[in-house]
Amino acid sequence: MISEPGMPVKALGHKVKAAPRPLRSTALRAVVTPVNSFVLALLTIIVTEWLARETLSGVSDYLFSASRPGMVAVLVLFLVFIAADALFGRAYQSALILVPLAILPAFLSMQKQQYLSDPLYPSDMLFGRQIGELVPVMFAARPLAAIGLALGVMAMLALLGYLLVLGRRNFPPLSAVSKLFRLLVALPLIGGFLSLMDPNSFSYIRDRLNIVPMMWDQQENYRHNGFLLAFAFNVPMANVQAPGGYGPEAIADIAPERLPATFFGGRNADVIMVMSESLWDPTRLWNAKLSPDPMPTIRANSSGNLFSPEFGGMTANVEFEALTGFSNAFLPYGSIPYQQYVRRPLPSLATFFASKGYTTRAFHPFQSWFWNRANVYQSLGFQSFMSEENMPIMDKRGLFTSDEALTKEIIRTADQTRKPFFFFAVTLQGHGPYEKNRYAKNTIDVQSASLSPESRDSLATYAQGVREADSSLKALMDWAKTRRRETIIVLFGDHLPPLGNVYTETGYMPDVVATRKASVSVMKREHETPLVVWSSKRGVQKDLGSVSPSQLPHYVVRLAGYRHGFYTGVLGRLSERYAVVDRHQLIERNAQAHPDWATSGEPVDPLIRDYRHLQHDQMFGEGFGTERFFPEQVERLEAPAS
Repeated sequence: MISEPGMPVKALGHKVKAAPRPLRSTALRAVVTPVNSFVLALLTIIVTEWLARETLSGVSDYLFSASRPGMVAVLVLFLVFIAADALFGRAYQSALILVPLAILPAFLSMQKQQYLSDPLYPSDMLFGRQIGELVPVMFAARPLAAIGLALGVMAMLALLGYLLVLGRRNFPPLSAVSKLFRLLVALPLIGGFLSLMDPNSFSYIRDRLNIVPMMWDQQENYRHNGFLLAFAFNVPMANVQAPGGYGPEAIADIAPERLPATFFGGRNADVIMVMSESLWDPTRLWNAKLSPDPMPTIRANSSGNLFSPEFGGMTANVEFEALTGFSNAFLPYGSIPYQQYVRRPLPSLATFFASKGYTTRAFHPFQSWFWNRANVYQSLGFQSFMSEENMPIMDKRGLFTSDEALTKEIIRTADQTRKPFFFFAVTLQGHGPYEKNRYAKNTIDVQSASLSPESRDSLATYAQGVREADSSLKALMDWAKTRRRETIIVLFGDHLPPLGNVYTETGYMPDVVATRKASVSVMKREHETPLVVWSSKRGVQKDLGSVSPSQLPHYVVRLAGYRHGFYTGVLGRLSERYAVVDRHQLIERNAQAHPDWATSGEPVDPLIRDYRHLQHDQMFGEGFGTERFFPEQVERLEAPAS
C-alpha cells in the first residue's frame, strides 16, 4: 500500500482499517453537490418555460433581466431540491420526482394553449370531467399523436420507477450533518418565500424581487412571473369543494318559483345595465365639502346602495355577481371567477334574455383580453362584445374613454337594434389614479382643512369624473324617455375608488383600504356604492336598501315582467330575508348581522344552503337543477362546441 506523504507504511500482515475520507475530497463534494443541484434547477426552469411558452424566445430575458424574477424561481426550486434531498437522504434523489412534477404541468399548458387561448391553471383540475370529454375528440382528430402520447406516458412512468431504484443504489448518501445543514438553511427561506405569495396583499420584499401577481391578466402573469410562480399564485383558488349535502336529492328539494314562469310573458322592455368604474358618492366623506353636488341625477333617482364585495379594484368579481346572480362568498378567498372558474357555458342575464328573443351585447371601451372578458362573455351567452378593438374611435378624458362617448355609442347601437335588447356596459373613465390636471377644468370645488394639497387635488379630479358619470346617466335617461318601448336602466358602482390618503386624512377610514371584517355600519360605509334601478315607464324603483351585486338579476328580471326559477324564485326568496351575502357578513333585511357566518360552524339557513347548492351545481357540479331552474341553458349545453 501507498500511504499519504509523511505517513509510515502499515505492515502487510496487519488488518488495515478503512482510511478516513480525505478532507479535500469531502469539501469538494460539499461544494459540487449543491452546484449540481443549482444547475439542475436552472435547467428545469428553462425547460418549463420553453414548454409553457412553446418557444425559447423570451426565456433568456425572463432569467437574466433585472426586472424579471427568473433567477428567483431558480433559487426557490434549488432550495426545494436540497431540502427534499435531505429528507430522502441522498443527493439528487428528489429531482427524479420534482423535475417531472415541474415539467408535466408546463407540457399540459402547452397542449391546452393549442386548443384554448389561456395557460394551465390549478383550477383546471376542477374540470376533469370536461377534459375527459375532450379526450375522445382529441383522439379522433390526432389518433397517432394520442397513441404516441399514451405510450410515451407509460414509458416515462416505467423509466421513472427504474431511475428511483437505480438512484437509491448509486446516488451519493448525505451525512447527518449535511442533511441537518440543508434543512436549517432551506426550510426557513422556503417558508419566508411562501409567506410572500398571497396575491391579495402587498409585499415590499416580493415587489423588490420583481414578482408581480397580475391576476387580472393571466397571460401577462405567466409571461412575467414564469410558469411555476404564476401557477403557484393560482393554487389557492383551486380548492373548491362541493358543499355538504350537495347531490340530486338536495337540488330536487329546492322549492320552485311560486308562480309558473310561463304565466308571465314579460313586456319586451329594453334593458341597459351600466357598471360605472369606481363610482361612489364623495359627499359621504367627513371633513370635506364639495360643491356643487357632483351627482344630482344619481341622488334624485337613487334606489339604494350596492354593497360591493371589493374595494379599489377587482371589478370582475362584482361584474360576475351582477351578471350571474351567483356569489363570491361561496368561492375561495382571493379567487377571480372570470380567470379561474368560467370554463363552460354558465347561466346569466344574457342567456336569460337571449332565450326571450333579445339581442344581447356587452360594451367595454378597453381591450377584450382584460379580465378574460372576451372568453367569459361568450361563456355567459352574450351574442357580441364591443371592445376597444371593434368600437369606433371614441373621445377620451385623460387616459381613458369618456363616459359620455361610451353612452353615445350605447345609444347609437340601441337605435340600430330593432329587437328588444339587453346591453351590459362597463365604463372606464372613473379608473384611478386620480392625478392632478387629468381634466383641463374641474367644476367641483373641494373645501377641507383636513386634506393635504395633493389629496385635495386627487379628490377634485375624482369628483369631476363622478359629475361626468352623472351627466352621462342623465343623457341616457333623457334619451330613454323619448322612446316608445320601455327602457330599464340599471346603474351601479363596482367599488369605492382608490383615493389613498383622502380616506385617512378626512378620518373616513382608519386605513387607505377598506376593512374586510367589521360591524355592519363600518362595512356599509366602506363598501356601499350608488345604485339606480329605473324604468322609463315606471320610474325609480325605490327603497331597495343596501344589496349585494348578486341580487341585481332578481330586480332586473322582475322589473322586466318575467318570472324565473332562479332569478325570481331562489334569489327572490333570498332577497326577502337577506340584503347582503358577503363572505364576512350576512346581513338580514332587519339589519341583523351574522359575521363570519361561513366559518362559525353554526347551522346555515336553508335559503343560503339552497343558493349555494345551485351555484355549485352550475359552476362545478353535474347540472342536476339545469332543467328546472335554468331551462334556457339546456340547448346551450347540448349544442356541440364551436
